[in-house]
Amino acid sequence: MNAEATGPLRPCKGGIEVFVRLTPRSSGDTLDGVATTGDGRSHIRARVRAVPEKGAANAALEKLLARSLGVPVSSVTVISGTSSRLKTVRITGDPTALAEAVLAGRDGCA
Repeated sequence: MNAEATGPLRPCKGGIEVFVRLTPRSSGDTLDGVATTGDGRSHIRARVRAVPEKGAANAALEKLLARSLGVPVSSVTVISGTSSRLKTVRITGDPTALAEAVLAGRDGCA
């Protein structure tokens, strides 16, 4: 898979990594599709009600992604950007099935 084909994700050993732009303190927990940063990097737009304190927003993001992709919360981990809006999240499991699930929800992201 090349970068254009995969958009906001990349395969990794044992799963995928997903690029996310997180907005905390939102009115609800939602995934709002795919957007592109100024440097051309695609990411999933996510909103959570949690505040960005003591990892609460990151934990809410992990739960939201797990629920949306139908995987256990223990399979989803924020691996970089813990104190930033732009994050990389690793999701363990079958890379092909996970990529299909993420890409199937590109426009609405379930």
